[in-house]
Amino acid sequence: MKIDALPARTSLATGQMALSIDYDERATMRAWESFLAEDPKCARDPVHPSHVRSLIHESWHRSATGGINAQGIEAPLSSDRDEIEYLTRANAELLSAARRSFASLGQLLDGTGAMLVLADSDGVLIDAIGDKKTLHDGMDIHLAIGGKWNEDAVGTNGIGTALWTGEPTFVHAAEHFCAGIKSWTCAGAPIRDPLDGKIIGVVDLSGYSPIFRPHNTALVAATARQIEKALAEQQQEQRTRLLEAFISSAPSYRRKDGLVIVDHRGRAIFCNNVPDGETTEMMDGPMEPGRGRWLMNLPSSGSDADLIRALPAHLRSCHITPLKLDGDLRGAALVFPSVPAVSSAAVVHREVNKHLQDAVAMIVGESEALQAAIDVACRVARSGSVTSLLVEGETGVGKELFARLVHAGSRRTANDPFIAMNCGAITRDLFGSELFGHVAGAFTGASREGKPGVFELANGGVLSLDEIGELPLEIQPFLLRVLEERVVHRIGDSRGRPVDVRLVASTNRDLKQEIAAGRFRRDLYYRIGAVSITIPPLRERGEDVLLLIEHFNRQITTAAGEDPLEFSREALDALLAYGWPGNVRELKNLIGRLHVLTRGRDVRLRDLPEEITASGSGSEAGSDSSASAHELGGTLVEAKRQAMKNALAAEGGNLSRVALRLGISRPTLYRKLDQYGIRRGFI
Repeated sequence: MKIDALPARTSLATGQMALSIDYDERATMRAWESFLAEDPKCARDPVHPSHVRSLIHESWHRSATGGINAQGIEAPLSSDRDEIEYLTRANAELLSAARRSFASLGQLLDGTGAMLVLADSDGVLIDAIGDKKTLHDGMDIHLAIGGKWNEDAVGTNGIGTALWTGEPTFVHAAEHFCAGIKSWTCAGAPIRDPLDGKIIGVVDLSGYSPIFRPHNTALVAATARQIEKALAEQQQEQRTRLLEAFISSAPSYRRKDGLVIVDHRGRAIFCNNVPDGETTEMMDGPMEPGRGRWLMNLPSSGSDADLIRALPAHLRSCHITPLKLDGDLRGAALVFPSVPAVSSAAVVHREVNKHLQDAVAMIVGESEALQAAIDVACRVARSGSVTSLLVEGETGVGKELFARLVHAGSRRTANDPFIAMNCGAITRDLFGSELFGHVAGAFTGASREGKPGVFELANGGVLSLDEIGELPLEIQPFLLRVLEERVVHRIGDSRGRPVDVRLVASTNRDLKQEIAAGRFRRDLYYRIGAVSITIPPLRERGEDVLLLIEHFNRQITTAAGEDPLEFSREALDALLAYGWPGNVRELKNLIGRLHVLTRGRDVRLRDLPEEITASGSGSEAGSDSSASAHELGGTLVEAKRQAMKNALAAEGGNLSRVALRLGISRPTLYRKLDQYGIRRGFI
């Protein structure tokens, strides 16, 4: 098939080279036709015409020998929604890094006849912006999201040939291999991963042949560099967050131990005390980690067993700890003890660490005060010397969760007990028996066989005494004695029974006032309160209200197998303005009630209890969040994004004050800015 083309003669730059040659479209077409007539599949060393660039002629040869149909009119296209969604997820980091460059260039391309596309490492288009007519016409040749443009799919073209050469490359008009795309011109530049230098995508400028300019290649090359810079910033932030996650998980790590942090692709992003670039005998095999070096494949589940199985044989002696960000496995820490460790101890440590992380995940909230309380509880859990913790807070704030956190972090075996007792639910006469137990016949109504108390039942584990302020004054000296001597005497028995118990006492009372009133012993207070934490009430936790609404909504939805509730902006206003005297428990019960009583799945102001709607807009505590809900649709994600923008505006972009205003830490603020796509230069 012969293609008629208008004569053209243009000076073209070859990739990054300063050399230019004359482009003659008719001569190039004749060379293409002659090339096809000579059956290039049989030619091992084809001789290219002087007026056809060697880069193009070599690509033609690859295309022909690869079985590409020279009369093809379009690229392969996948329109399957699941596959497109998978491509989007798989290339989320690349898309995020390209977002800023594409947004700025997209506005400039309208009306120019040009479009800018982003392709992944296989040449499949994952984003496209630019002139509306050109985008529409691009559909005719499948130059659209889902179209596959590597050389193996469609022969010589700007995207596929840039992938092959690894250099910025243009392909103009008749230089394309397939007849159906010879009216187009394109310039592509590969995008390399800043960590390991591998090509992960291509940015390409395409349009009909009249848009060609010699500097098109320079434009896409500069855009590719901008995307690589954004990728490097993303990777640096992820590296910092993974290091923070490793520090907070607090494995048995010493300065002289070797440490390697790997990212979600199993590449080393941080190395300490591990030689870079040379083979070193560590444990039972060679180890050559360097920044960017691939070490392992991370499993999707993130379980300890799967992580251990994923380790290569020569790394099996290290301690591996999963590192999660926002609930997803995003890396792992490999610790190489400077002296051989007992493998069973390493397994126990990994199990304890996982239990602790699971317990922390049960406490929903990111406010700074809550995170500080969690940090103290984790430190107590890991400490072998601190045997008691006092948890103070209003009713309904979730004090028992902190007791379970201490239990999770101090477990030595899977059978270590957790015993909880509510002192406010025990009658005065039964306190001694419930706490310490009794022998047979110790008092009227005593069990014939005798009965262990909660201290004995909790031996080797954690005892949670809720509402300890309700403990009768006459029982308090006996409790103090057990805590001091770590020996319990059942009622009616002179024999002491040693107990190894960690005590987590909790109360909604001000124990110092109770001491002043003579209702609580000062010496017992100092014994149980050597380390104490105060859980903030929900009204002081800022944006945590939104997180908890979303959490309970999802939790109930999953259990009931029904659709989630959608909250109107007026309903969110009221919920954010409410003071929550019952705290988290009250909020949880409310969401459960709404799931039962709300007609349909839309929660409106009229669906809320009167005490909530009556509190309304007068609350200063919820003013920022309420404003955010007014300015958005009805979804929680939009509410969070708008609340953050409002805080940025109110504080003039000062991130320290923004974090304080929202009740979150600065690292959490940075993470949320990126999560919601808010530029730090918003103001």
